[in-house]
Amino acid sequence: MTRMVTSLSALILSIVLLVSGNAFLMTLLGIRLSIESVSPDIIGWILVCYSIGFVLGTLYVHHIIGRVGHIRAFAVFAAMAAVCALLYPMAVSEPFWAVLRALSGFSVAGVLVVIESWFSSRATNANRGALFAIYQIVFYLSAAGGQLLINVGEPASFIPFSLAAVLLTLALIPLSLTRMDAPAIEQHQRLSFFTLARESFTGVSGALICGVMIGSFYALGPVYATLVGLEVSRVSTFMASAIVAAMILAWPLGLVCDRFDRRRVMFWVAVMAGLSAVTVGVSGAERMWLLTLMVGLFTGLSATLYPIAVAITNDRMESNRIVSASATLLLSYGVGSVIGPVVMAELVAIFGPQGLFFGNAGFLAVLAVITSYRISHTEDVAVADQEHFIPAMPESSVVLTEMDPRNEEFQESPAVVDMHAEDLRRTG
Repeated sequence: MTRMVTSLSALILSIVLLVSGNAFLMTLLGIRLSIESVSPDIIGWILVCYSIGFVLGTLYVHHIIGRVGHIRAFAVFAAMAAVCALLYPMAVSEPFWAVLRALSGFSVAGVLVVIESWFSSRATNANRGALFAIYQIVFYLSAAGGQLLINVGEPASFIPFSLAAVLLTLALIPLSLTRMDAPAIEQHQRLSFFTLARESFTGVSGALICGVMIGSFYALGPVYATLVGLEVSRVSTFMASAIVAAMILAWPLGLVCDRFDRRRVMFWVAVMAGLSAVTVGVSGAERMWLLTLMVGLFTGLSATLYPIAVAITNDRMESNRIVSASATLLLSYGVGSVIGPVVMAELVAIFGPQGLFFGNAGFLAVLAVITSYRISHTEDVAVADQEHFIPAMPESSVVLTEMDPRNEEFQESPAVVDMHAEDLRRTG
């Protein structure tokens, strides 16, 4: 395993640079738009373009990668993301920034497909669970670390945007120097929404509403923090703590999911996340410790809705349909991440900053009702028959799903098989 992680060090470094730069830029844009006195509803429309671009990217970047190869495609996508970061401060125009957000989302989707393809190609049946976890830990820590860069330079100046561009450009270097063979890229089939909803309506609903929660918070969390009067240094802590909470809560809730019926776990997670959101909406920023605690609880619990939705769905799927089902759940999450910022931005414009959390509480209440109805009207999967819970991350492409330990159709890359054969030959 140590040798495998070492061989992936170039990929891991590229992930750290890319994710931290992208997360930093997302928060920076929310703060800058608030400084420019752009109305919250317009901010929502601008920032949602990132999710639109990301969803389109996951659907179409495979064609670009197949045509020019992994390293060239990675260079194109990373360079496009860096150029977008440099262009923002040159012209503060709502339509222009909306186009840049869409291009950024498309580019980041392309970069993640390339990186995750390489991760998947180095995985074996013995180590893919560990690599799956390593990727997610590195991703979340990098996203949290990126928030702390907000304190570098005034958001109204060009310096923070230049720093984001530097990080995105530096991500090119480790991967461009790698000697690893490029993996094959496959276009994965998706189950239709209607087909999957018939088999796991709770899973599809959970993924979609998780997208609403996380998409709206990432887009409008910095706007909320600015509107309630937090200093820039506090905004970075506010966002970073929320991301770290999402990572920390995934594992203990996974233990709960393996011991109880998962639909009931989803119901209580939705209820507790909704109560946390209401608490934030009522208390505001009067007590920073309470705000940080409740926002961390809200985002942490909301983020677990996606892996719970995946687990609920996989419990009702044959093993050879897990990747196809996960592709549809990712698309459902993407649709939710498009809906969330637009709806919440309108609520913020009407009701003020607390509208973000009251609106999210409303969506969580809808999920709780759906889950309760499904529990009372459909049969449970026995706890003994449930698949082992795996913390799945929605901010990825379907390629990462191949490494999910529940995917019994996983096939090792020929390059990895050859590497193991060489290791056996050397050790005799």
